[in-house]
Amino acid sequence: MAIRRSIISSIYIHLVKPLGDVFAASVVFLIFSPLFIFLVIRLTISNSGKPFFFQRRPGKRGKIFKVVKFKTMNDKKDKDGNLLPDADRITPLGSFIRRTSLDEIPQLLNVIKGDMSIVGPRPLLEEYLPLYSPTQQRRHEVKPGITGWAQVNGRNAISWKQKFEYDVWYVDNISFLLDFRILLLTVKKVVKPEGISSATSVTMEKFTGKE
Repeated sequence: MAIRRSIISSIYIHLVKPLGDVFAASVVFLIFSPLFIFLVIRLTISNSGKPFFFQRRPGKRGKIFKVVKFKTMNDKKDKDGNLLPDADRITPLGSFIRRTSLDEIPQLLNVIKGDMSIVGPRPLLEEYLPLYSPTQQRRHEVKPGITGWAQVNGRNAISWKQKFEYDVWYVDNISFLLDFRILLLTVKKVVKPEGISSATSVTMEKFTGKE
């Protein structure tokens, strides 16, 4: 029985999930394409011609790719040329887009390209790679996702330690039913936004490797 479950799990992880990701992402992107175009126009106007935010992120096995999101913050700097804090740079439109999770729509293109999955640990900053413990590093055994177990269990409102524990638990328990449950919980989070900000930041404090 255990062998059978292992085979079924392997088929889902290596065949069904990747194909389902590309198909679902393509359909959803097509459905949201009018909204996508509208937001591109609005953000192009409000962000001085820069509607998108590109950043290098580690994917499966730590392979680097460029994640794309809608740009929700401006590039204002202080007198020394340093970017202002996130709270001072996020725009009213950007705040709305983040609150409704619309900034994630462009990442459907990352899923279609094969860099990401719809469900999986969120792709974090490249600079965090050398800071992970061996256990935390296991989050890179699977493709990163647009939404994940940590996101539906607190998002930015939980500690880094909790976030990594959720990520590794997901890696060890991937299944169709779990992914489906995460998607349903994600819809609930979008309808009733919470956990968008941490207790001390409009996004999330940087990981320092101490958790």
